[in-house]
Amino acid sequence: MAQIKVFGVREQLNPMKEQLASVIHSVLMDVLGLPENKKFQRYFPMNMEDFQYPPDRSAAYTIVEISMFEGRSMETKKDLIQQLYKQIHEKLLLPVHDLEITIFETPRAHWGIRGLPGDELELNYNVEV
Repeated sequence: MAQIKVFGVREQLNPMKEQLASVIHSVLMDVLGLPENKKFQRYFPMNMEDFQYPPDRSAAYTIVEISMFEGRSMETKKDLIQQLYKQIHEKLLLPVHDLEITIFETPRAHWGIRGLPGDELELNYNVEV
């Protein structure tokens, strides 16, 4: 399970949402082995005055937050970050200095999904990759 939140300036984020969603999910499938039908993404296009960032970033500055079950190896998490940077930069031409990615991991028992604690779910994919 992975839940994605993407934050950015409205005028920059809205035009690329569809393509960005596709790129992010493709990387999640490739690196984490998530099934195609497990796409959970939310987009937060913000007004410029509500989204402050340092002067060395542009209006294209985008934050991607990934919440997922713990259990992936350090190598897998680093590969996920590297592949997201690579694919997003190549396919959307978003400069790497305008993209920040954060992974938040929590125990499966801290998730409630389909009426059950996450550690009681039967998954159709492996978390320990």
